[in-house]
Amino acid sequence: MRTVTRRLVLPVVVALAASTAACGSGAAQGGAAGDGSAGGASGGRLSGTLTVFAAASLKKPFTQIGTQFEKAHPGTTVTFSFAGSSDLVAQIQQGAPADVFASADERNMAKATADSLTSGAPVAFATNTLEIAVPPGNPGRVASLRDLARPGLKVVVCAPAVPCGGAAAKVEAAAKVDLKPVSEEQSVTDVLGKVSAGEADAGLVYVTDVEGAGGSVQGVPFPEASAAVNTYPVAALKGSRNPALAAAFVQAVTGEQGQAALAAAGFGRP
Repeated sequence: MRTVTRRLVLPVVVALAASTAACGSGAAQGGAAGDGSAGGASGGRLSGTLTVFAAASLKKPFTQIGTQFEKAHPGTTVTFSFAGSSDLVAQIQQGAPADVFASADERNMAKATADSLTSGAPVAFATNTLEIAVPPGNPGRVASLRDLARPGLKVVVCAPAVPCGGAAAKVEAAAKVDLKPVSEEQSVTDVLGKVSAGEADAGLVYVTDVEGAGGSVQGVPFPEASAAVNTYPVAALKGSRNPALAAAFVQAVTGEQGQAALAAAGFGRP
């Protein structure tokens, strides 16, 4: 009789222990998931802070997308670091904390994927092309890319490592023009700044930069720009403290609202 009793009681004890352990585990998981400081989610609701490293040319549309994202997900905060893509990927490689990387070209994104820094494959979300920016009134009388090679004309471009600099090199080759810039900048916004301040007669920037300059510069289109169309990829980063939030932001960029914000800023679809 004693043996039978033990056989009946043991399964009950084991079941109770398993039930208690499951409840404890569930409570621990629930507590971690609801921890906004770690960027978790409770009941499927996103929360926490997201850090996005994005190319300088994306400042206007991404700021708008970030505002829309915070409104759609109360309890979230999106912070941005806008700079040249080559500088941003270097910071990520050196361990700078970031959740999402959006590059102005595929070359710099490839550096991140080669070092296994991205979570999943990057997604192309926009395209951009170059345009000549000149001060209001076009005092240098620039009408073509070839005009930028005229002696005495002060021209500013991006450094070769920066996406807009790489695109500039491609259009130079396509037009068989050898530019002699007075400076090479680390971001397209720096080029735009020098032109709008009257420190240069012309600069090679993106169509979107001219469109967003608000009249501080004029744009001069040129046909050779079609030889260097930049494709912009975005990816969540493997080191993100909030993978769910990072993935959701990537979806926001590639989704309907994000694409509308990018189109309004002058970006094309990939």
